[in-house]
Amino acid sequence: DPPVSNRLSRFLPSCVFAQMGVPLFLNPLDQLFPEGACYYVNILVFTAILYQEYSDVAINREIQRQQGKEPGTEEEGSDGTPSPSNLSPSSSFRSSRGSAFALWQDIPDVRTSGQLDNFSNEERKLQEAKFELVTSEASYIRSLTIAVDHFMLSQELTECLGAQDKQWLFSKLPEVKDVSERFLQELEHRLEEDILRFDVCDIVLDHCPALQRVYLPYVTNQAYQEQTYQRLLQENPRFPGILSRLEEDPICQRLPLTSFLILPFQRITRLKMLVENILKRTTPGSRDEDTATKAFNELKTIIKECNSSVQSMKRMEELIHLNKKINFEGKIFPLISQSRWLVKHGELLEVDTQMMSISGSKLKLPTRPVYLHLFNDCLLLSRRKDAWKFMVFVHAKIGELKVKDLSQKLQGISGFIFHLQLCEVHFKQIPFIHPLFLSAVADTSQVQCIKSYQAQEHDELTLEKADILHAKTITSDGWVEGIRLSDGERGWFPKTYVEEITSRSARLRNLRENIRIKCVTQKLKVDD
Repeated sequence: DPPVSNRLSRFLPSCVFAQMGVPLFLNPLDQLFPEGACYYVNILVFTAILYQEYSDVAINREIQRQQGKEPGTEEEGSDGTPSPSNLSPSSSFRSSRGSAFALWQDIPDVRTSGQLDNFSNEERKLQEAKFELVTSEASYIRSLTIAVDHFMLSQELTECLGAQDKQWLFSKLPEVKDVSERFLQELEHRLEEDILRFDVCDIVLDHCPALQRVYLPYVTNQAYQEQTYQRLLQENPRFPGILSRLEEDPICQRLPLTSFLILPFQRITRLKMLVENILKRTTPGSRDEDTATKAFNELKTIIKECNSSVQSMKRMEELIHLNKKINFEGKIFPLISQSRWLVKHGELLEVDTQMMSISGSKLKLPTRPVYLHLFNDCLLLSRRKDAWKFMVFVHAKIGELKVKDLSQKLQGISGFIFHLQLCEVHFKQIPFIHPLFLSAVADTSQVQCIKSYQAQEHDELTLEKADILHAKTITSDGWVEGIRLSDGERGWFPKTYVEEITSRSARLRNLRENIRIKCVTQKLKVDD
């Protein structure tokens, strides 16, 4: 059978719900599930909220929690333990339309069981974290259904697009939806079995192979998806009008097609965060902790493979594009390689220091532009032939380069100066350090991402809202080098995309949780 949430979604317009999710009347839900109707209403209330809205509210709530602004935030005493007065389960939070998101403790079967008072505050929080994974998956399915049924299967849009364009635009979205529906079905059945003490991480772990099978190709196709979307807007005269009419349908709640297409990648990263929240609340050394750790590691692996696949495809496309623009004066250098990628590129000024006969001379030294393409394994120096073409006059392997900073020695020259020597014999590799970084100020503070950032260079770090990072270095021109706590990934990002976590208790909690996750992950590797 299809998931219960999907079976019931068609009855949503005829249902009226009380504030806490208890039905005032059900028609015809009570006829389908006369005894269990109240429980399913809670899931159905959540599916009325599209995943995009759920995600925004949930992530913003997490950002507020880190800053101590969210009601019910844990405040810690001087010994680092949570204050007993604030150990209540996380409070209900509302969407922009005023709809309250469902809580496990508000399910009628839970409230009337007489068992809620037997749960410790930590046990309540654990069940709430598990329940959020289920309800958010139901919301995700609703958004995926709109993406497939309303957009992809639109007869008007199908007639407008060619088969190849439709494939590039929607990729394996139906397969993603099918896998997610089966995943939700098992989660819902688990809730039916024991609404008071249910687990979800073993189900997540069992479904990871299926999630990997559909998410990896979908996410990898994202670059083609974006290119196809932009090309259709510009070159297909019918596409913008049809798309606009589809997006104006009330079912989309004023959200564009692009917000639906990006859902799978957002969901897999959010799913990892939800499992991580469960892991933080499991009893140390328990079987639940072991299962949650395995599920967390599997999701991390899927995300890492997705990122790696996307990055490899982008790097190869970049090399192919660059290869068309570069010519060589001498021996042709085979630029395209699976193991090569572009690190930095830009125009510099070559200074003729031989004209300087006296140290500190005020004479204006002759310069000429040189374009630099720095790869992970080699360096190309070229002159521009025109705006889009380059003629390479020198190329060398990284091991054949020696770099020396001259900024202090040649103080009469503005800008950052370094000497680049191409050696005939191999030297030990010397890192290419942009002089701007030499003036950076070290900082070990914690920051949190408040606005998603897409890496533009290979040494940058893609950030999602609510990511927490150690800020290792901050430059004077507004860049931060940080290490993400959740996966240890390191890179640069603009300072304007993050804000400092000023709450000491929040920083201590983040460190404590991060250390615990690292410990259980390491223990799992040793046991395996």
